[in-house]
Amino acid sequence: MKLLVIGHSVEDHISIDGIDHVKPGGIFYAALALKNFVENSDKIFLNTYVQKENYHLFEKAFERFDKSNLKFVDRIPKVYLTLHNFKERGETYESMSQSLEVNTGNLNLYDGILINMITGFDISLNQLKEIRKFYSGLIFMDVHTLCRGLDENLKREFRLIPNFDEWASSVDILQANDNEIRSLSIQSEEFEIAKEILSYGVKIFVVTKGNLGARIYTLKNNEIISIFKSALKIESKNMVGTGDVFGAVFFYNYIKSKDVVYSLDLANIAAGCAASYNDFKNFDNLKKDVFSRYN
Repeated sequence: MKLLVIGHSVEDHISIDGIDHVKPGGIFYAALALKNFVENSDKIFLNTYVQKENYHLFEKAFERFDKSNLKFVDRIPKVYLTLHNFKERGETYESMSQSLEVNTGNLNLYDGILINMITGFDISLNQLKEIRKFYSGLIFMDVHTLCRGLDENLKREFRLIPNFDEWASSVDILQANDNEIRSLSIQSEEFEIAKEILSYGVKIFVVTKGNLGARIYTLKNNEIISIFKSALKIESKNMVGTGDVFGAVFFYNYIKSKDVVYSLDLANIAAGCAASYNDFKNFDNLKKDVFSRYN
């Protein structure tokens, strides 16, 4: 399999009990999951920007990837995260990267394209339309920070995404968490939002729900069906990047199997494992941990 992964790399500053922890963020978690999940015959291409001064933060995850689409720039975004137990985390940015350059000349070499809107500015709507124009395979997009606007202080607040119907009509699989979905539509009920999203041509709509699990909406014989999987019962030690792990594992396995339920099962378990890890080294066991819990 050949998979193209598109998204910004960011330097996370996570405030925990008043202490600032500097960690790799952005596309790092999706890359880390794929690095430790893919087979030796797979080739993963990473389209991102990095900074020489902090590249050591990302090197462990990126070492498995083809880096021909990786570009060094003067500065990547710093994101200041404030984590909360019972509501969506707060985000404030320092600096903002330009949109990533994406070569549309050879896209059909890939079996899938995973786009994670880490900053919301990773690619533009016009770039996505160009990708769709020149690519006939599966496109997965995680809404992520596209759902947040940017004020004069670089603080990110939820907003209704402009022209979201045009974004959605260019992707096959769309992922958002249960807070982000409120930015996709003026509808208030999740089912009605899903119905609208599927009407744009999205084949699979994934809604992640943190420690509750995840639900998928799709069409079968022109009827909407939904499938829910409960989250693993684990001791949560990590609240960052679990949705990115979910999306990467789901898309990789869906390309391999074309089985929605199987892919959902593995992704849901992988997100739970990621939440239980307190060290990046634990990800070396991700694939083994997932399949040991799958039945």
